[in-house]
Amino acid sequence: MQIIVRLDVMLAMRKMKSRDLASIVGITEQNLSLLKSGKVKGIRFDTLSKICAALNCQPGDLLEAVPSENADE
Repeated sequence: MQIIVRLDVMLAMRKMKSRDLASIVGITEQNLSLLKSGKVKGIRFDTLSKICAALNCQPGDLLEAVPSENADE
């Protein structure tokens, strides 16, 4: 399985800028950008909780598990 980050979709739906979310959550814009691009290996539950609170959503609205192209992963 591969985890896809849908943070950019939720930001667009909430009409919020990444800069504003980063400020609310207390992380850098660069870290938020890395999260949006899926280039991170993990996320702290505390950070995920703050993002969900700021966007009024559930973790499942931000993260999606999809089958990998390579079934051996």
